[in-house]
Amino acid sequence: MKLASYRGESGITYGVVKEASGKIIPVEGAMAKRYPSIRALIAAEAVAELDVWANEREPSLALGELDYVPPLWDAEKVICIGVNYPKRHPVDGDIPPPKHISVFNKFEGSMVGHNKPLIQPSAPMCHTMDYEGELVLIIGQGGRFIPTENAFDHIAGYTIMNDGSVREWQRHSVAAGKNFFSISSCGPWMVTADEVSNPLAMQLTTRLNGEKVQSTTADEMIFDIPTLINYLSSFLNLVPGDIISTGSPEGSGGSRQPQRFLVPGDKLEIEWSSVGVLKNYVVAAPPV
Repeated sequence: MKLASYRGESGITYGVVKEASGKIIPVEGAMAKRYPSIRALIAAEAVAELDVWANEREPSLALGELDYVPPLWDAEKVICIGVNYPKRHPVDGDIPPPKHISVFNKFEGSMVGHNKPLIQPSAPMCHTMDYEGELVLIIGQGGRFIPTENAFDHIAGYTIMNDGSVREWQRHSVAAGKNFFSISSCGPWMVTADEVSNPLAMQLTTRLNGEKVQSTTADEMIFDIPTLINYLSSFLNLVPGDIISTGSPEGSGGSRQPQRFLVPGDKLEIEWSSVGVLKNYVVAAPPV
């Protein structure tokens, strides 16, 4: 299944995506009361129950009319991995591959949903606004000290992130550079793990104004998916609905030569095979 979160008349809700029809089945009634968000659904291990429920209903809302929010908008933890593909570092240039996994977080307010504007901050921060297309793991069964051989058993599904940055402020600290308001995005929806036969073969294509700027497969990661989950669960208590963004390859604006940063009017499309296409556009920050 594919599950999308969006703002409805009574607040944030979610539904089952039916791409062939271009519509969604809203989760409502008793099902919505029991499982009010995708995170709650995952925590209750009720994805199969929802599948049965949805098979008895028809889609009724057009996907193109939804006011999207990140699928796991209420995640307890948004964990991001840095420098996890061979590439020229967008801040530090040519550096050796990392010896250890680099971890940072996204804070509330930094991410928007599919089809929503990415806000370029005001000057001088605006000059180094960057993008990175990343595959996101959604934790199903949580835990500590998860063995690598069991890692995929703990993944409920996948989604997409644009790991937005202000590179000049990333020189101050990773947290500062990565958490400007509405600079990142996540979506358009999550796809459940059973829909992805080989996660390591998933293909990334990032397009900026229609031009392909990033391309890779998940098996090109320096630290693979099982290694990431094992490492993170060694110091964190992973819980259902936590999301892990797994890093981005060559081709972001800061790693290109010459560099090419985002400006108002740019259209960004990040596609991961088996998941979908996350689309956003860049606008200038409103006057203060």
